[in-house]
Amino acid sequence: MNLSDQCRLFLLLLTAPCSRAQVAPVMSPPVLYGLGVPDLWSWVLWLGLLYVLVKASKLYLTWRQLDKALRPFEGPKRHWLYGNAHEFSGNGKFLDTIAGYAEEYPYAFPIWLGNLFAWLIICHPEYAKAVLSRQDPKDNLGYYFITPWIGKGLLVLSGQKWFHHRRLLTPGFHYDVLKPYVTLMSDCVTIMLDKWERLIPDENPVELFHHVSLMTLDTIMKCAFSYQSNCQMDSESAYIKAVYDLSYLVDFRFVCLPYHNDLIFHLSPHGYRFRRALRIAHEHTDKVIKERKQSLKEDTELEKIQKKRHLDFLDILLCAKDENGQGLCDEDLRAEVDTFMFEGHDTTASGISWILYCLAKYPEHQEKCREEIREVLEGRNIEWEDLGKLPYTTMCIKESMRLYPPVPGVARELKEPITFCDGRSLPKGVDVFISIYSINRCPSIWENPEVFDPLRFSPENTSHRHPHAFLPFSAGGRNCIGQNFAMNEMKVAVALTLQRYELHTVPGKEPLVLAQLVLRALNGIHVHLKKINCAKKKKN
Repeated sequence: MNLSDQCRLFLLLLTAPCSRAQVAPVMSPPVLYGLGVPDLWSWVLWLGLLYVLVKASKLYLTWRQLDKALRPFEGPKRHWLYGNAHEFSGNGKFLDTIAGYAEEYPYAFPIWLGNLFAWLIICHPEYAKAVLSRQDPKDNLGYYFITPWIGKGLLVLSGQKWFHHRRLLTPGFHYDVLKPYVTLMSDCVTIMLDKWERLIPDENPVELFHHVSLMTLDTIMKCAFSYQSNCQMDSESAYIKAVYDLSYLVDFRFVCLPYHNDLIFHLSPHGYRFRRALRIAHEHTDKVIKERKQSLKEDTELEKIQKKRHLDFLDILLCAKDENGQGLCDEDLRAEVDTFMFEGHDTTASGISWILYCLAKYPEHQEKCREEIREVLEGRNIEWEDLGKLPYTTMCIKESMRLYPPVPGVARELKEPITFCDGRSLPKGVDVFISIYSINRCPSIWENPEVFDPLRFSPENTSHRHPHAFLPFSAGGRNCIGQNFAMNEMKVAVALTLQRYELHTVPGKEPLVLAQLVLRALNGIHVHLKKINCAKKKKN
């Protein structure tokens, strides 16, 4: 358990009711020989008191250092015990509260958890640039809970090992590899649209995230493993249920403060469920890697494999070698496959769901996208060459990601001191959180930031904007390696959906944004679907 976890546990202990044993009088320390039972308990109590004093001293010194480091940055007033934590607990408005503070405290401000732990919240592109241009590692708090599932892959690695993995994985996202994926994406989206057609007669709204999440999981299974999961039609597969459980439990642990403690989570029913899902997911990944290794014994070169079939992500990983001829060990292979599974599943599902909601909310933009898609596709399925012929649809996708970024923020732990553009500095060891959600809604950068305006992303408007004003895939050396994969999947999903359906919002069911590992809605993302009349489509 790291120091920040100890801080949170200490806060829980401070607020917990005392038992009779805790308030019992402490006996004087006995001599070391001839200990009786009372004397033994006296020693235990003395040692326990000494341990608490040492821990309290460390926490106090940590607080002093952190308070001094963050003193140059004004921020919201904090409670003497809770810090700012009570402002966010249970209200589901964390992001909007942070965005409100961002208007009051430009550039950056501290948020405290119990006066023992704090982030510097960054809400200006110039500050974001200063952090993202470096190679600071991800902070422990934001990614600690997901590491048992995805291992130490590209998402959480740092230093030389991260650089080594990044270099080995980069060829896996070359356009020659991504090109055949468009057909797989299209097939998976079509399955989802066919399911929706069976739901239309009920005239009930469709909750997008559930269906889109299964679709993106289906897509990632086929692209990463060449595995025919059929999860959209049969979600009872043990592996599919395990992945779903892991995604849910990681999010749940993140927002449940007692579960931040490893022991409490381990002993809980949720901890048991997490370990069971973890075992199933890892056994499946290990089995797939072992079988693929066996089938690749004769073909160890990507060119030979590509002549027989299209490459998938696992092929790239298994054949990847550095200049010394060294590839990834089995543990690293599993970590990268599971990382790709997580990053390409939930994040893309969030992006697609919010895009479709925005198009339902703004029908004039939905219709412009549909006209563009009709002109390009002419009723056929989408192909690789079509992806670059949808400029207005692409602008709508980007504008939706501005308002509803799939990853609302990224965190870093400073390994070296940093000085920002206005002269203020931070020492090493401080955790910073770049609020992408707040930067995307900053009035000094975006005119009328709450208005949905795709033309913000026209070439003439993007040329003079700060390069770190729009960070849907982060920036710098640690930007998202799979951003082209994600953009392609979003374009495919939007194009095929608008070709078949009109989307309409549901009165009284405005989604409430919820910040978890990815951006979700507290009450779901609901739309009404109306199938487009074929005769009308031909006439148009």
